[in-house]
Amino acid sequence: MKIHPGPAGDGDNLLLTDLYEVAMVDAYLDHGMNGTASFELFVRTLPDQRNFLIAAGLEQAVAFLETARFAPDDLAWLRDHAQISNRTVEYLRDFRFSGDVDALPEGTAFFAHEPILRVTASLPEAQMMETRLINLIHLQTVIASKAARLVLAADGRPLFDFGLRRAHGAEAGLLAARAAYIAGFAGTATALAGRRFGIPIVGTMAHSFVQAHRQEAEAFINFARSRPRNLTLLLDTYDTEAAAGTVVSLAGKLAVQGIHPSAVRLDSGDLAAQSQRVRAILDAGGLSGTHIVASGGLDEHVLGSLLTANAPIDSFGIGTNLTTSSDAPALDCAYKLVEYAGFPRRKRSPGKATWPGRKQVFRSYDAGGRIRTDLLSVAEAQEPGRPLLIPVMRNGRRVGPLPDLTAIRSHAAAELASLPEPVRDLKHHATIETGISPELEALAEQADSIGQVRPDHP
Repeated sequence: MKIHPGPAGDGDNLLLTDLYEVAMVDAYLDHGMNGTASFELFVRTLPDQRNFLIAAGLEQAVAFLETARFAPDDLAWLRDHAQISNRTVEYLRDFRFSGDVDALPEGTAFFAHEPILRVTASLPEAQMMETRLINLIHLQTVIASKAARLVLAADGRPLFDFGLRRAHGAEAGLLAARAAYIAGFAGTATALAGRRFGIPIVGTMAHSFVQAHRQEAEAFINFARSRPRNLTLLLDTYDTEAAAGTVVSLAGKLAVQGIHPSAVRLDSGDLAAQSQRVRAILDAGGLSGTHIVASGGLDEHVLGSLLTANAPIDSFGIGTNLTTSSDAPALDCAYKLVEYAGFPRRKRSPGKATWPGRKQVFRSYDAGGRIRTDLLSVAEAQEPGRPLLIPVMRNGRRVGPLPDLTAIRSHAAAELASLPEPVRDLKHHATIETGISPELEALAEQADSIGQVRPDHP
């Protein structure tokens, strides 16, 4: 069978979806079900390792909604392999998203059952968006939430994303760099993320560079001469302390050429003990201004231990545990129908029941600016507190420009600062239980009654 590789980027290709989305659209059209529907994307429960989540991915979600299309050859393939009608093929040929979107601003802290994003459009149109929207919002929210924990653990020390090579694919690695930057990381080693998103890029050297030279000192000199700005030298290829001594011995020769080691990097071993010894060697050699960067299997718990041990490490490179969010790699998230044809809808199955209707989250704060309560209510309600979901798209068009990455990053920092101390705790599970308004409870009763009426009821 011949495989069509597709274009270099398939992110706006509507064939990048679950088959059942197309099947449902085909059936909706067959039965004239083209009324207005609202779907909401939310997380049912938080992992035990997460007290809060950080919303991310909205920019990419909106860009997808603006550009999503079926290519003519994809439609031909669908007709031949998915058993859809010619009427559905014609509908999909001219498919353009023309609905409304309300969402949490990127960088917003949120909790279980709170809508991250709501799509309101014709039923087939809103249904067709499900898979890719979850795909985009889920990935960056997972990574931003992990990155936020690392930022809290680092207590002000800069963090850098080193995780592209272990990410689950090219798009995942690229968007992980963006999500981590939103949450407070200082930069990334992923060059394309620097070009595409304007994230500061960083780079040191690999062990292979040292190994390729006959002597470690030769490797350091050659790299320093080629890369004199922000020079960082990797110490643990052979003997870490001996390498630190080599840096000291070379410092005078390099200084004559106007080159000064900005930092050294430790990537293995007992980082607390090694950083202490390396710091002592550097200070004794007159390199007190040379920083120490640590990497290698780090997560928030290791960072906490290093800070508790007063390890003299100035910044950290985080790889696998960031870009795979290894302790909580997936969220129990869903995109569910909450309203159709003017009636509230909800799922009632045990453990997966949903709240019906278009909703809003109202957040209240204590006198110190920390989150006190979140209340989930109907969208048109006037409840105490700040409404979190904002209009993003109307009739398929943005209502205005979305915030740039710098503004999103500042918003995320403010959100982290607003978390109560128990929620900021990285060792114990404590979250904010979202309250339910009486109006929403009444709407749920109304939705339940709809499920009991005769089959020809809307």
